Amino acid sequence: MKKSIHPLQTKAWAEFRREWGNEVLNTNYGIITLHKIPVINKKIGMFIKGPKPTRKMLKDLLQVSKKKNLIFIRLEPDCKKINFRFNVFKGFNITQGKNLFTPTTFQIDLKKSEDDLLKSFHPKTRYNILYAQRKGVKITEDNSKKAFETYLKLMRETVYRQGFFAHNEKYHRLMWKHMRKAKIAHLITAKHSGKILTAWILFKSKDTLYYPYGASTFENKNLQSNSLTMWGAIKFGKSHKLKHFDLWGREEGKGFTKFKEGFNPQVVEFIGTWDLISSFWYWPYRLAETIRWKVLRFKSIFVKTNF
Repeated sequence: MKKSIHPLQTKAWAEFRREWGNEVLNTNYGIITLHKIPVINKKIGMFIKGPKPTRKMLKDLLQVSKKKNLIFIRLEPDCKKINFRFNVFKGFNITQGKNLFTPTTFQIDLKKSEDDLLKSFHPKTRYNILYAQRKGVKITEDNSKKAFETYLKLMRETVYRQGFFAHNEKYHRLMWKHMRKAKIAHLITAKHSGKILTAWILFKSKDTLYYPYGASTFENKNLQSNSLTMWGAIKFGKSHKLKHFDLWGREEGKGFTKFKEGFNPQVVEFIGTWDLISSFWYWPYRLAETIRWKVLRFKSIFVKTNF
């Protein structure tokens, strides 16, 4: 079976997750990270962005799950819904699970010319790009230690300002260490008068560019550095002869989704999240999972998010 080319299925990502503290299984289909469940001394498996499921794959993963005494394996394949027949799941104890990634994403076709891409953008987006250029904002790839420390500073500012859940500083440092060493991760910055206003981490894997992490300062927001950074990322992908630019998710109604929509991306729908069940503990776990997320959302109203 052809394995997924997604960055979360690379050797570098597996090494990062091991140092982070996860047990990582290398299967014939890709990497599965194991996560401990407190109190009951059980684990669950996360098989994220793996290949399109087949019946043989599900049978083999069920054996892995039973051998490792897992409650279930959560599958979130890098597989488009349009290419999938759900009768593959027939006969398996499998149900829809809680999404880790959004079930749809945005993708930009990097095979198009720069002129054609610019023409396809929303007029306001195109104006913001040109405005930032006129004001002297410059986009550069900067993988230096200093630039990465600025990225962390901007990420902290962004998390506090917008109040969303984010991986902590240690996570970002370990991720960058392993993904940069493998030359998968690249840091691009938008600078004005020598100061970094926006910093994005991009992943490059096979023929696709991904945008997993980004941060910016509220200062000089009027310079439209985010719009120019996206254009810079597109040109970065084209310069590396990549074919697709995956914008790492899509949530309808959210401000950043509207920002992405300005670049006229294609909406891609995946088959979603599926839990391959191997233990009677599954439904008590799902109940606890639902309660936990409700508590976290309620807590976020009163407590500032940490980074």
